[in-house]
Amino acid sequence: MRNKIWRYKARGLDMEALKKFSENYRLPPVIAAVLFNRGITSGETARLFLQKPLDGIHNPYDLPDMDKAVERIKQAIENNEKIVIYGDYDVDGITSTVLLYSFLKKEGADVDYYIPDRIVEGYGINIMAINKIAKSGANLLITVDCGITAIGEVEFALTQKLDIIITDHHTCRDELPRATAVINPKRKDSEYPFEALAGVGVAFKLVLALAMKLGENTRDIFMEYVELAAIGTIADVVSVMDENRIIIDRGLEVIKTGRNPGIHAILEVSGALSRPITERTVGFAVAPRLNAAGRLGNAKTAVELLLCANKDEAEKLAKELDSINRSRQEQEQLIFEDAMNKVMNDPLFDKKKVIVLAGEKWHHGVIGIVASRICERFYKPCILISYENGIGKGSGRSVDGFDLFKALCASEEYLTNFGGHTAAAGLGINMNNIEQFTAAINKYADKVLTDQDLIPKINIDCRVKAETVTLECAKALEKFEPYGMDNEKPIFSFLCAKIMSMDIVGSDKRHLRLKFLIGQNIIPAIGFDMADYEAFFNRGDIVDIAFSMDINNFQGTQSLQLMVKDIKKHSTYEQERSGGER
Repeated sequence: MRNKIWRYKARGLDMEALKKFSENYRLPPVIAAVLFNRGITSGETARLFLQKPLDGIHNPYDLPDMDKAVERIKQAIENNEKIVIYGDYDVDGITSTVLLYSFLKKEGADVDYYIPDRIVEGYGINIMAINKIAKSGANLLITVDCGITAIGEVEFALTQKLDIIITDHHTCRDELPRATAVINPKRKDSEYPFEALAGVGVAFKLVLALAMKLGENTRDIFMEYVELAAIGTIADVVSVMDENRIIIDRGLEVIKTGRNPGIHAILEVSGALSRPITERTVGFAVAPRLNAAGRLGNAKTAVELLLCANKDEAEKLAKELDSINRSRQEQEQLIFEDAMNKVMNDPLFDKKKVIVLAGEKWHHGVIGIVASRICERFYKPCILISYENGIGKGSGRSVDGFDLFKALCASEEYLTNFGGHTAAAGLGINMNNIEQFTAAINKYADKVLTDQDLIPKINIDCRVKAETVTLECAKALEKFEPYGMDNEKPIFSFLCAKIMSMDIVGSDKRHLRLKFLIGQNIIPAIGFDMADYEAFFNRGDIVDIAFSMDINNFQGTQSLQLMVKDIKKHSTYEQERSGGER
């Protein structure tokens, strides 16, 4: 059982303002506290957050260079110029490609798409692909979910008389590519009010801007393509605040209708149709199967599935992706076991704040997933590198408080290329530099990470009273859906719960099932991957618990169930530092 730090978001809140907010808008104190914790402190921002109305969608023309991009694409359509969409091979890139391709095709454009082979070409724009696209007769190349650092590649494209429009959402460097238009909400000169769009969100904005220019009904266009935008946004694990909430919420509603044969088929083959469709359904059933195409096979299979209009063909493609995903899971487990063996045989492991592991011919289509698992296991930033013939390709994941992109910037002299975000990034490296790189990134980590930074954290919204832990409260909290980054499912603490029963469950015996006495009520609970806690507690113990509230639906009856995140022996110290009850 790992020690975890409980961090209360409610500490430091203006309690008078919170009380007034709760009274003015007739909100239960616990709901008001959760809103305040997310920076929502006015009636208007609360309306936008809870109701998720379409008027919360920002004007796409507020994005930098949007007007230039629209004019150039409009010209290409009118002159019947060949347009090629250049996408990434992950779900964000795949959905971006399908979304923009479908719209341009519908508008009568001469359009094709290109997604690089992950193994042969790697991430992003490459000169060989540009050469191939230029020779195909294309006049305009539009990138989606990539291209923001492709300065040299864009220069080469210009020599081939190929215009380029870049749409991306990754972190910008100081110098931007010399393209016809560079649309990215993270540009330093951007005045767009929300910078956390996924790549598909930026592509979606381009489609909406084009629809406005071409005289289309933008509301109809929004609803036609929001399903794809929602899938890519969920899969890319970006902030679920502001307009991303609206995109995901409306997209999930469309997914439930089964309108897209490909999406319906992948839900069916994954067994997800028997359960309510939520953002978790997309994250754990749809996204891994679409991702598997680009990781182990060809991303074109996933593109074809999402473009497919024939039910039988969709079922065939969905089964193919499901099979690829099973193969991905098998390879992932083999790499994980090999990586863990390297960890256990490293005598200096405990002294390193950043885990850097390399394996010959590890499939670099899955090393990012394994890096995430190892990062979660040890709560340290982790970079896994697959190498062959002295050339390595790496994928990294980070912990809260450690900007992986900045860390790579600080170590870039040992890298051939890199890119990504605060929490995840990719890199290229010559293996004769691996030791220097490992030392450099750990030296950087020593400066910015404390020992406490490497202890897992639980971010708790507030401590609650027994009368708040109810089915009614759980139902009220459903308004906070969809959940994700920056809007995780609310977590609460309750002090002095009594353990009434406790046993290990699950086919793999990894989960802990409990019943707690909270006030006068006995409430069932489940702790996933918490079986090891059973050795530290006994029936009758008085404990402090961190949990979220869930609704269990069984045979038409709803009941409250707690999803346990941590259990501690009851502590008066915890009561003193928790910031009061709601």
